[in-house]
Amino acid sequence: MWNVPTGLKVYLSLGYTDMRKSVNGLSQYVSEVLEKDPLSGHLFVFCSRSRKILKILYWDHNGFALWYKKLQKHRFRWPFAEKDLLEIGARQLQWLLDGLSVTQLGAHTALNYRAVC
Repeated sequence: MWNVPTGLKVYLSLGYTDMRKSVNGLSQYVSEVLEKDPLSGHLFVFCSRSRKILKILYWDHNGFALWYKKLQKHRFRWPFAEKDLLEIGARQLQWLLDGLSVTQLGAHTALNYRAVC
């Protein structure tokens, strides 16, 4: 997997997506249903009903790129929520691709100190 550049957002399109959709169908979905700009360069992640396939759509300088991953044995831990869209960070995307939940409840929380003790 690539490193997501600083400033790029990662959006999960919650629910399930028809994986027959390719670049045109997914970019139209991002624009019309999710009401986001598919040309922004941000990553838009979609999951199949079986949770075995992920597609990531993004604009790459002069055209759309579509990244596809199909699991042979396991399933992605795709989050369920009532909203259509969930914004996550690059670290959470890597967790998802590695088979972990994007809401790692047992993970250490970030600490922000202003001085060293």
